[in-house]
Amino acid sequence: MLRRLYDWLIELSGHRHALPTLAGVSFVESSFFPIPPDAMLVPMVLARPDQAWRIALVCSVASVLGGFLGYAIGYYAYETLGKWIVELYGYGTDIEEYRESYREWGLWIILIKGMTPIPYKLVTIASGLAAFDIWVFMAASIVTRGVRFFLVAALLRAYGEPIRIFVEKYLTLVTTAFLLLIVVGVVAARYLV
Repeated sequence: MLRRLYDWLIELSGHRHALPTLAGVSFVESSFFPIPPDAMLVPMVLARPDQAWRIALVCSVASVLGGFLGYAIGYYAYETLGKWIVELYGYGTDIEEYRESYREWGLWIILIKGMTPIPYKLVTIASGLAAFDIWVFMAASIVTRGVRFFLVAALLRAYGEPIRIFVEKYLTLVTTAFLLLIVVGVVAARYLV
């Protein structure tokens, strides 16, 4: 099954709707969707290394724009939708204490956590919940998401063929490691924030 999914993602990467699909996944991941855009970004860059910068740009821009939806969820709809999303990831116990620490360290939280496996939707929702300065949020999101996705694209562009061979040879191991990274991000968000 993993092999078919991988082959499908590689095939999709050459499809004319690949970039809009990546943009959609990247957008919704920043506010509520559980699967990071790396699941599409990596096979797309492996299949089309000549398009690495374009793919990273689409992923970054859509992620930042989706971050505004996450911010709005935290700012306007925390008690309904935002709280449910945050609790889904096992976080959200002492909101007032969190708001205060976010007001003091918000920029650093966005910059550091935006490049880690900690789900970015938690950062965007928390930014809105804390009513963090929207312009600083936007600038930090552009930096952190851009660095993350362009770094992935650069590494894949430079070392793509050996990485592709490794991924195809050890697909189950790579998929397990990827899922473990997501779990580590969720656990880190729960205990380190």
